[in-house]
Amino acid sequence: MDVQDLALPGVKLLKTKVFVDERGFFRETFRKPLYSERGITCDFVQDNHSYSSQGTLRGMHFQRRPGQAKLVSVMLGTIYDVVVDIRRDSPTFKQWIGVHLDATRGEQLFIPVGYAHGFCVLSPEAHLCYKVSTIYDPAEEKSFRFDDPEVNIQWPIATPTISDRDRQAPLFHEVV
Repeated sequence: MDVQDLALPGVKLLKTKVFVDERGFFRETFRKPLYSERGITCDFVQDNHSYSSQGTLRGMHFQRRPGQAKLVSVMLGTIYDVVVDIRRDSPTFKQWIGVHLDATRGEQLFIPVGYAHGFCVLSPEAHLCYKVSTIYDPAEEKSFRFDDPEVNIQWPIATPTISDRDRQAPLFHEVV
């Protein structure tokens, strides 16, 4: 597995090995000792599966306390995945990065505690599976607008399909 540290502290792009033959492919999506050797030592306690159609944008979401690390895997399709540093004491506070994740390349994105997360779907459909380090708590779930001018995320789609909840999310400075 190749691991690339990205511009935001602790955020990592992982490229797992994909074994392809005439039947299809196989890839290992998680083995705790291997991930621990590469600096991903949190205990994952919940797995989630998200399906979205092309043009869907989900975000920007995070858990306030105690926070939630994520290991995002695209199982089918291609997405543009965005991470925003929401740690007020961080030198990269309010900065964001975006990466293309494609199921056929076997990529994963590790997002540590202290970051907001969102993505948009570039392929006809996408399935994401992601591990999280804390159980989902609706009372601690927070979000801010995907198009907040203060953060200025450059999404690769002009007119995304968005839930009412994400459309009505507060601005960054109102929630972070």
